[in-house]
Amino acid sequence: MFLVKVIGISFICMLLLSFAQSYVKATHSGVAINGQHWSTARRDSAEMAPDPQKFIDTAIVQVYTAPTFGWRGLFAVHPWIIFKKAGESQYHRYEVVSWGSSNVIRHNYALPDGYWFGAKPRLLVDHRGERAAAMIPAIEAAIGSYPWPRSYRVWPGPNSNTFLAHIGREVPELKLDLPANAIGKDFRPLSRPVGLPASGKGVQISLLGVLGLTLGAEEGVEFNVLAFNFGIDFKHPALRLPFTGRLGTNKIETDSGG
Repeated sequence: MFLVKVIGISFICMLLLSFAQSYVKATHSGVAINGQHWSTARRDSAEMAPDPQKFIDTAIVQVYTAPTFGWRGLFAVHPWIIFKKAGESQYHRYEVVSWGSSNVIRHNYALPDGYWFGAKPRLLVDHRGERAAAMIPAIEAAIGSYPWPRSYRVWPGPNSNTFLAHIGREVPELKLDLPANAIGKDFRPLSRPVGLPASGKGVQISLLGVLGLTLGAEEGVEFNVLAFNFGIDFKHPALRLPFTGRLGTNKIETDSGG
């Protein structure tokens, strides 16, 4: 009983500390609970994506996340993927959005690197050149094979993070590492509780995304308890925490080679 109490108290303390850090970070960024209506929130370009006209001859694949709108941004992030083939002068942006259509998969719903209702995006993946070109057909196929195009649940999924995790599993060359506060990334149907993590390399055991364990090439070790994720990234040393996502070395998966 003593050990159970220690584990329980430690779990609660980590939750509180992680939430406090998330709140401070959101307050300093101006994204936290400010009463702003979604219709007036900033959605212009963050000027992070390479100019597609300047790089017209280069294939590019990028993945972004940003805190969700308002108070929800204290808990979770919203991700999306953009890509363009060599010769194209515009990006294709894909993500899952719960409102506005029965099909939750959206194409070019917003600017490629736009602020997400006031929140500045964070770049997770940046691949360019021949390797990016080689993975784009697989990304398009993964978008088409997403199992829940007409379903959306904020918790525990399927949602926007489930969508990007599906793409990561189908295209391991992305080396996608969704942060610990990407709620929904671990969602799996009861019929398939064991499979690949979002990075596409490793193993994941998950019961509907509310209880599980991930051992991944990019993720390291991560435990999921009620969609609160805790873990350690050994490859790029950092703690993986709920609310705040990551504490430690910043990580962007890049590949600009041919």
